Amino acid sequence: MKKIKTALISVSDKINLKPLLKILTKNKVKIISSGGTFKEIKKLKFKCLEVSEFTNSPEILEGRVKTLHPKIHAGILNKRNNKSHLKDLKNNNFENIDLVIVNFYPFEKTIKSTKNHNKIIENIDVGGPTMVRAAAKNYKDVTIITSSNQYEELIDQLIENNGSTTLEFREKLSRVAFTETAYYDAIISNYFNKISSTLFPTKKIFYGNLVEKPRYGENPHQQSAIYSKNLRMNLKQVHGKQLSYNNYNDIFAALTISKSLPKDTGTVIVKHANPCGVSVKKNQLESYKSALACDPVSAFGGIVSCNSKMTKKLALELNKLFLEVIIANGFDTSALKILKTKKNLRLIDAIDFDFKEILKFTSINEEILVQSEDTNKFTSKDFKIVSKRKPNSQQLKNLIFAFNVCRYVKSNAIVLAANKTTVGIGSGQPSRLDSCQIAINKMKKFINPNNEIVAASDAFFPFVDGLEKLVQAGITAVIQPSGSIRDKEIINYANQTDTVLVFSKTRHFKH
Repeated sequence: MKKIKTALISVSDKINLKPLLKILTKNKVKIISSGGTFKEIKKLKFKCLEVSEFTNSPEILEGRVKTLHPKIHAGILNKRNNKSHLKDLKNNNFENIDLVIVNFYPFEKTIKSTKNHNKIIENIDVGGPTMVRAAAKNYKDVTIITSSNQYEELIDQLIENNGSTTLEFREKLSRVAFTETAYYDAIISNYFNKISSTLFPTKKIFYGNLVEKPRYGENPHQQSAIYSKNLRMNLKQVHGKQLSYNNYNDIFAALTISKSLPKDTGTVIVKHANPCGVSVKKNQLESYKSALACDPVSAFGGIVSCNSKMTKKLALELNKLFLEVIIANGFDTSALKILKTKKNLRLIDAIDFDFKEILKFTSINEEILVQSEDTNKFTSKDFKIVSKRKPNSQQLKNLIFAFNVCRYVKSNAIVLAANKTTVGIGSGQPSRLDSCQIAINKMKKFINPNNEIVAASDAFFPFVDGLEKLVQAGITAVIQPSGSIRDKEIINYANQTDTVLVFSKTRHFKH
């Protein structure tokens, strides 16, 4: 146990101070504070000694230097059972500080609310993290509080232990404190990397807030958690049981495609992180039905993501199928009422979800592979028509639509489309030829399209056989990246069969 006799309080977030001050006063704890916190404590009518009076040194540099003083840090850092330390304190007329309550300048909040660099710099806390690190290092003798969320537990400790705290409690708070300083510095580090356009610095700092711990990972024997740079995700679950690791994985896959579609348009159906149907027809109900028709068997137990607000008509249709998750940009009241009749169905409002600074992480052991995401919007400049036969405007739109979907399908990927709707998807095969066959088989099994069918490949065809298989299945236009040593052979075959062939200037593998 360690008796608390002197406390230093310096907080940016001044919420819920009164109950804490009451218990400290009741236990006759000497309170030291500075700046706005000192004024707040006095306003609440509690006794408090200003830091400048305690150190006999005025605040200087417009408040940049106030707690950075030997009397403060010696009071925090000295080992209470070390004779040399006790002698130093006595010779300098310093005293112990047993409790440090600090939270930092709101740097994270500031960078979200302004682009004023000078204002942002002034919200980098120096004294606060320094005191926190000192107190956390000396947890055997000092209690460190870094959040108002910890006040209640501290109060309980003081009541139960007659004004003292336990070593176990202090050790736990020390761990949290070092996490807080690391998190704070990570945000600052990332800010400076961002403004200097340094995407991959020599040392990369990752940070996040725990959002949720699903019951398990991909399989029951695995543990999992989801973190966000924000205090909460910009996805809102409005109904249903807890999301699983696999749910989140599928949700992210679905949203990646949905948000690449035209604004407020389109439906994506995902199963095991792969799309099994996509349509961008403007009518919401027609769009869903078209996406479902691409592969209604795989859609069972999958995820539907609507890039628009959920309507009653669509909700009634969705209720006919067993689904794990439904995502929409908000829900009509009537739609919500219909969908909530299934108690386990998870409903996700993604109206606030958007792609920002996107980096994709893959890890194994202590190694982390990082890349920027493949989310750039396609324009006509990204493609080159290489066949003698030129695509009409409708064909070109369908080709670009199919190519956009294709980049979100596990490679090797082939996507067949008609009327801005997928009609066959072949995914995740070691052989591109096999992916072609799977896409064709899906089309023949579920759809008999009346319109011309186009095909997209996420990488070039290394041989003519892939293109040949598509043409023999009735595909009239193909889009693929260039770059093969046999590109001329592919072009020649397209010309021989009067097939439209469009080359993309970029490849779009998704491994």
